[in-house]
Amino acid sequence: MADKVFCITSGKGGVGKSTVTGNLATALAMKGYKVVAIDADIGLRNLDLILGLENRIVYDIVHVIEGVCPPEKALVKDKRTKNLFLLPAAQTKDKSAVKPEDLVRIVESLREKYDFIFIDSPAGIEEGFKTAVAPADAILVVTNPEMASIRDADRVTGLCEAMGKPEPKLIVNRLDPAKVKNGDMLDAEDVVQILGLELIGIVPEDKNMVACINRGEPAVLVKESIAGKALRNIAERILGKEVPFLKLEADNGFLSKFRKLFGGS
Repeated sequence: MADKVFCITSGKGGVGKSTVTGNLATALAMKGYKVVAIDADIGLRNLDLILGLENRIVYDIVHVIEGVCPPEKALVKDKRTKNLFLLPAAQTKDKSAVKPEDLVRIVESLREKYDFIFIDSPAGIEEGFKTAVAPADAILVVTNPEMASIRDADRVTGLCEAMGKPEPKLIVNRLDPAKVKNGDMLDAEDVVQILGLELIGIVPEDKNMVACINRGEPAVLVKESIAGKALRNIAERILGKEVPFLKLEADNGFLSKFRKLFGGS
């Protein structure tokens, strides 16, 4: 468990960064780890909604930077999982309100008190992205299996390398096996080959996900959610455990591609 500060990024907006961040943080907190989720998307925060904590926010990350309160006082305790805390983004500021050195200082003040820290990066490759990545020990790049998203993920990967960060690991989000079978969507193997990154998770399209987000309930808490199960498996892999990838549409040939790619079930 050498890495404890993770930045979830993508380049392209709308691929599911905040959803992945909230779910991984919740999954690890459910296992007893003490976790902080930091929303670094200043001005466009969503992580509070995904965790269902929007009505509990008093202070935010900009208040911490301005010295209004210490980081611990700005943390919002999760209402379901006692080990999970959210440091919200400011809603009325822009990304210039938080500099890389600010976030590094905040993370370092929390690092020894928590087992994991997850940073939800804003979309894009400008200042907000560089701020979110600055304190990270490890980076998870989220992409959808479509070319615009993959191209932006590739750009982000190159920037991480230029910043001297470890090579990101890849999460393919919202994969629809039926569309893959029909040739309407790239499969996970294609995405891995294009980006050349280590795959840590494949999250399938899941009709439960929209309802989960609207309820402020992370999918990892919903037993029947297949996306929730995939996200719980990613959390296990972060802990260093070997967890097989889910068997998706075993009867349409998709599984055989997974087996060919990963050498297992």
